[in-house]
Amino acid sequence: MQNTSDLVHVEQHEHATVITLNRPEKMNALSAGLVDALSAAVDEAHTRRSDLIVLRGTGRNFSAGFDFGGYEAQSEGDLLLRFVRIEQLLQKIATSPAVTLALAHGKNFGAGVDLFGACALRVAAPGTTFRMPGLKFGLVLGTRRYAEIVGKQVARDILTQTRTFDAEQALRHGFVTQLAPPADHDACIAGALETALTLSPSARAQLHQALAPTSLDTDLASLVRSAAEPGLKQRIRTYLSA
Repeated sequence: MQNTSDLVHVEQHEHATVITLNRPEKMNALSAGLVDALSAAVDEAHTRRSDLIVLRGTGRNFSAGFDFGGYEAQSEGDLLLRFVRIEQLLQKIATSPAVTLALAHGKNFGAGVDLFGACALRVAAPGTTFRMPGLKFGLVLGTRRYAEIVGKQVARDILTQTRTFDAEQALRHGFVTQLAPPADHDACIAGALETALTLSPSARAQLHQALAPTSLDTDLASLVRSAAEPGLKQRIRTYLSA
């Protein structure tokens, strides 16, 4: 069965749910509506007890990150709430009892990179690039998750310099788990599903419980503290004009 909306396309299979970000004209930037749609789609996949949840993007890339469109008309409180909801979405994916797979291509930024990194399996097409500029405007989002994957020193170097890194570098760091062109992504989904079905749901639940992160509240508190510092809109304004 297939369900479509303006913002996400959801394909429901017997054991898998494939969720496609569907804002190609905005490079799949994470608007408030898209975040809500993604969260609802993940909730539905959990309700259906999907063994595999896949995230992918239409158009030129996976996700351009936070959608700054119209931010000047929003209050700092509104912006803070949007960042909180993104973190809640990331935590929902990172703690999912399903195997999670992200398929990236093109140029990806900020919260879009964090969304990719929240998944257990992370496949990128050759030539894919990633950049996390959040610290340019004082935002701490997904930092611990990224550091846990690549190590503190690599994370410090990448995040301090806010520099772009490509899929090949990401593979060496462990941030990408496999390189595969978009033409092979369906085969990657099939392989991930085979992996997901290797363990029984009860055994996978036990593994999930043993490996579950213990710093979710700390991560959320760190984000709120960073975003709640006075002058968030000015910091964003400065970042966007640079």
